[in-house]
Amino acid sequence: MKNNLQVIIKESGLEETKANFLLDNFKDYFKIASEWEIKAKAIVVDNGSQKAEMDMARAGRLFLREKRIAIENSRKELKEQSLREGRAIDGISNVLKSLIVPIEKYLDRQEHFVEIKEKEDAEALRIETEEKLEKERLENERLEKIEQERMKAENEKLKKEADRKEKIRLKREEKVEKERDKVEKERQLERDKVEKERQLERDKVEKERQLERDKVEKERADAEDKRQKMIKKQEDLQKELASMIECPKCHHKFNLK
Repeated sequence: MKNNLQVIIKESGLEETKANFLLDNFKDYFKIASEWEIKAKAIVVDNGSQKAEMDMARAGRLFLREKRIAIENSRKELKEQSLREGRAIDGISNVLKSLIVPIEKYLDRQEHFVEIKEKEDAEALRIETEEKLEKERLENERLEKIEQERMKAENEKLKKEADRKEKIRLKREEKVEKERDKVEKERQLERDKVEKERQLERDKVEKERQLERDKVEKERADAEDKRQKMIKKQEDLQKELASMIECPKCHHKFNLK
C-alpha cells in the first residue's frame, strides 16, 4: 500500500515538501486499513448467537467509517490547495477508499449478519413459496387439463350413445310409421273395397229403382196413351154419331158417307 501511495505522489508531480506533507496526512490511514484488513477477516459470523463478534464488527465498521469520513474531510481540505494536490489527493483517497470500503462492507455484513440472514432466509422462503405455488399451479392446470379431457371424452361418449339411441329411436319410429302406413293403406283399401261394393249395391238398387220407375212411367205413359186413344175414339164416335142421320120410322141411325 505504501508503494502505491508513493507512486501516486510521484506521478502527481508535486514538490517534495507537499509530497511529504500528503504522506504525513494519509500514511496513518494506510496503516489502519492494513491492520483492519487482517482484523476484519478474523471476525466471521455464521451463527445468530455470535453477539460478541457482531459487536466487534459494528465497532470496527464505525471506526473505519470515522476514518473514511476523516479521509474525505482531509481530501476536501487538501484539494483546495491546488489542482495538482487535488489529483494526488483524489488518487490517494480513491486508493484508500478502495481498500477500506470492501473491508467496511465486509464488516457491515458481519455486523448485520442476523438482518442479512433473515433477509436471505426470507428471500429464499419467498422463492421457495413462489416455486411451490408455481408447481401447485402447474399441477392444478395439469389436473384440470386431464379433467377437461376426461369430461370431453365422457361427453363424446355420451353424445355417441345418445346419437346411437336417437338413431334406434328414429328407426323404430320409422318402422312403426311404415307399419302404421301399411295398416292404414290396408284399412283404406278395405274401406275403398267396402265403399265400392256399397256403391255398386247402391248403383244396382238405384238402377233397379230407375228401371222400376221407368217401367211405372212407361205403364203410366201407356195407360195415358191408351186413355187418350179411348178418349179420341169416344170423341170420334161421338162425332160420327153426331153426323149420323136417324130414320124417323125405324129410328136406325146411319151415316151418309
